Amino acid sequence: MNLGAPEIILIILAVLLLFGYKKLPEASRSIGRSLRIFKGEMKGLKEDDVRTRDAATTTPVRGEVVPPAAPVGDLAAQLLEEARAAEVRAAELRALAERSRAEGTR
Repeated sequence: MNLGAPEIILIILAVLLLFGYKKLPEASRSIGRSLRIFKGEMKGLKEDDVRTRDAATTTPVRGEVVPPAAPVGDLAAQLLEEARAAEVRAAELRALAERSRAEGTR
């Protein structure tokens, strides 16, 4: 699909008729700003994903000691241990929420 000179001229005329010649610079600036913001947000999301993935594998939670990586054959034991740690953390958070609710009703 190649656009020749007559087609491009028709497109330019249609845009001029729709927006007017005074609004075109403002519209193009606004589109440029929007594209820059969009690109920046996409780049930020990609960086956040990488940081989150790295942090999830290396950062201990609330002073926990991260054990060394288990051998592949020990995956079931590792998953059980992670599940126990998650249950303990969930119980702590539930207790904290209950205390907050109790203090709020006083």
